[in-house]
Amino acid sequence: MRVFSYVVSHDTGFAPNPFHGCCTLACCKPRIRRCAKVGDLIVGLSRRSTGIVYAMRVDRCMTFAGYWAEPAFASKRADWLGRTEVERAGDNIYEPMADGAFRQVRSRHSNLDGSENTKLKRRDLSGEGVLVGQQFTYFGGEPHPLPRELAFLEIGRNHRSRFTAQQREAVDRWFVGLPPGVRGKPAEWPVGDESWRE
Repeated sequence: MRVFSYVVSHDTGFAPNPFHGCCTLACCKPRIRRCAKVGDLIVGLSRRSTGIVYAMRVDRCMTFAGYWAEPAFASKRADWLGRTEVERAGDNIYEPMADGAFRQVRSRHSNLDGSENTKLKRRDLSGEGVLVGQQFTYFGGEPHPLPRELAFLEIGRNHRSRFTAQQREAVDRWFVGLPPGVRGKPAEWPVGDESWRE
């Protein structure tokens, strides 16, 4: 088991996406998505690494084509004209095309006019896949204070994944004791939209 820690710079409910019964990381953090395996733990920290935005155990590593095609994840497709922020925050945004390429649907990573943002598309797809976690805790805009015994998770830029066996075991013990599911709304969330509660 490996542990990855990084700072969630934009907590919008998009990356990670903790909705519809599982936590997914389909966009942003391409290096983590390329390296993480089933059983690994991912810990997303708040700015300055003072709190924990979310933690998830990787249960599946999927291709973008598989993520789009699997009916269980149809609810994670972005619906920019949807009634709720949960619908608009969908991270299942890469539709496979007949030529093997992908179309970026209108989402948080497209341009304001709905056209493809080629820079973000290239970065997202360089991650090569989607991480899915059925076991997760998402605190969102009210991060859980980083326990003193896990101070080694602190990070400035990029991510950290080189931890000792004792440190990995400490993170695993802590993770097992967390309350599951969505515990709060994302930091960048419209006032009055309660769809995050599902």
